Amino acid sequence: MKRREFNKMLLGAGAGLGLSSSGLFRDGVAYAQGKSGGLTAIINPEPPVLTLPLNQQIPVGTIGGKIYESLLDYDFELKPRPQLAERWEISEDGLTYTFHLAKNAKWHDGKPFTSADVVFSCNVMLKEVHPRARGVFERCESITAPDDHTVVFKLKAPFGPFLLAFETNSAPIAPKHIYEGTDYRKNPANDTPIGTGPFKLKEWRRGSHIHLVANPDYYRKGEPVLTEIFYRVIPDGASRSVAMESGQAQLSQFADIEPFDVPRLAAMPQLKLTTKGYEFFSPVLWYELNLRRKPFDDLRFRKAVRHLLDPNFIVQRINFGLGRPATGPIASTTKFYDPNVTSYKTDVAAATKLLDEMGLKPDANGVRARIRFLVVPFGEFWTRLGEYFRQAMKAGGIEVTLDTTDAGGFAEKVSNWDYETTSNMLYQNGDPALGVARSYISSNIRKGVMFTNTQGYSNKEIDDLFDRAAVLTSDKERAELYSKVQKILADDLPVLWMTEQQFPTIHDARLQNLIDSAIGVNGTFGRARWA
Repeated sequence: MKRREFNKMLLGAGAGLGLSSSGLFRDGVAYAQGKSGGLTAIINPEPPVLTLPLNQQIPVGTIGGKIYESLLDYDFELKPRPQLAERWEISEDGLTYTFHLAKNAKWHDGKPFTSADVVFSCNVMLKEVHPRARGVFERCESITAPDDHTVVFKLKAPFGPFLLAFETNSAPIAPKHIYEGTDYRKNPANDTPIGTGPFKLKEWRRGSHIHLVANPDYYRKGEPVLTEIFYRVIPDGASRSVAMESGQAQLSQFADIEPFDVPRLAAMPQLKLTTKGYEFFSPVLWYELNLRRKPFDDLRFRKAVRHLLDPNFIVQRINFGLGRPATGPIASTTKFYDPNVTSYKTDVAAATKLLDEMGLKPDANGVRARIRFLVVPFGEFWTRLGEYFRQAMKAGGIEVTLDTTDAGGFAEKVSNWDYETTSNMLYQNGDPALGVARSYISSNIRKGVMFTNTQGYSNKEIDDLFDRAAVLTSDKERAELYSKVQKILADDLPVLWMTEQQFPTIHDARLQNLIDSAIGVNGTFGRARWA
């Protein structure tokens, strides 16, 4: 049976989704269908938490971006625009950034939002729990609040991309009155996140849905337009496609829809496809090897594994054309990209020669090495990446065992270095100093913190190059240093870069103002409306 016929069968029978004849899910919840001013979106997988300062996994950022905010937002060209900061000034020497905050913003519990919340978040909490914010805000000599609506950041040295550091996922502002003096990760408020955003949490029914409702006290006049958002948890890929095809859901994002279903759904007149809204992220997908463990600490083994892999296969057969092969740590869609680095062709003979040099000879079953692969639990796309890795390694006599876990377990294992190999996808965040350096500098080897240098790569020259490039103000000088970075890393292979990802956002064609910034579906949706 063809997939299209299978989907029609699901739609007709109400299978998979538990659809009823009334058009509602059988869990008894009347999800938004547009006429009420609400929206039903897909979320996959279900996020482990919604507290964005503590977790920046994809589903957390998508929903958390409606609840939490930062000081700035960014247009499609990555130019900053106001969010919690109404305006800002930069001193001539590039060392002092003064932000003037919205005066009428409130937390969802009714407490006023003030500069004290920003100082606490950026100077205290995020430094401890956030993988990227620490590296940014440790560059500050001081973060002070001269009054309730002004925050002054004084840098130790110029830092060119500083204004790009205030995207919501990168620096979500947390309420000081709830978190100060507590164990952040065990704070009971984590179950009911409190932000300043246009939507607030009404209900989280685990395994079913997350229900957000409009914040009546939101400080931006006329926002939000939508009355509510239901994020419906749908683990099965075929059922997610049926939900979009039938109108039971009106929005999917990131990898919600399996790549092979994207062209079919995009051709439907009631739906619209866009790849805009991921400019800030420019994600790069890679296979990650734990360099603390043998044989991954041997460069010859990493090169052999790389020769067994084919990024073009991932783009064409797993991604169905969404994306392009990656050449190194910096994406071609961002500044400072240099394609002139060592490349690795798919070459089984070259791989086996390297394995022979290591003394990894095939046994009676043709197996040279046995390794384990931790599958990312975010849907069929990631499962296929694991299966492809296992299949590709067979050609070189490397036997792979696939390990599975849930989203929380995956983050715990990777952040605590309890894995051998896995796959991952990290955002560039507008500048190498913000989104790239964190994965390779030795100062960011931080056990228990996700999206850091979890593979354990350490190279003093790389540390120095990233440090120097971050404080320069000349793009020409920075480009020279980042070119050196890319060449060294391409030779060292701390991770195995595969693709520069493109994500499809598919939504009901009647929705307007949905994707209006460089962070797309992670934005506030404050202006989103039905035509």
